[in-house]
Amino acid sequence: MIKMVFRTALFAVVIGFATVAMAQVNIAVIDIQRVVTDSDAGKEALGRLQQLQEAKIAEGRAIQEQLDALREQLSKQRFTLTEAKVAELSKEIEDKGIEMRRFQDDAQRELDEARRTALGGLEERILPVIDEVGIEKNMTLIFNKFQSGLVYASEGIDITDEVIRRFNTAQ
Repeated sequence: MIKMVFRTALFAVVIGFATVAMAQVNIAVIDIQRVVTDSDAGKEALGRLQQLQEAKIAEGRAIQEQLDALREQLSKQRFTLTEAKVAELSKEIEDKGIEMRRFQDDAQRELDEARRTALGGLEERILPVIDEVGIEKNMTLIFNKFQSGLVYASEGIDITDEVIRRFNTAQ
């Protein structure tokens, strides 16, 4: 009987402490992706990435046009060219195809690295702003809204707009 009373009392104390502890937890969420796409620095970084991507697409298109022209030339002139000239043109097509594949691989690597560098630099600049807002609002936890496994969050705890505003003015 004493054990049961003791367990009940202990359980009540634990529940009481847990309730007090939970009441002091301040939680917020932030949409980091939106900070990147909506902040001035993020728009600038994404614009530079877009320009680089467009330049690479144009470069790739030029190589592809050369390759297509060589293929068309071979197709039209196959029966009028000597065997040696057909072999030479076939070799040019093969070399241009290899150049195209290498270009695509190199361009993808360059774009990935540029994206990593740009977004990594933004992250380094955004995190102090998030810390500042978290400290001022006496936050215990701040979750990345869509990468935390979070299923629901009230809009009242979303600090994204405030972080964007402060990040834009901190530049």
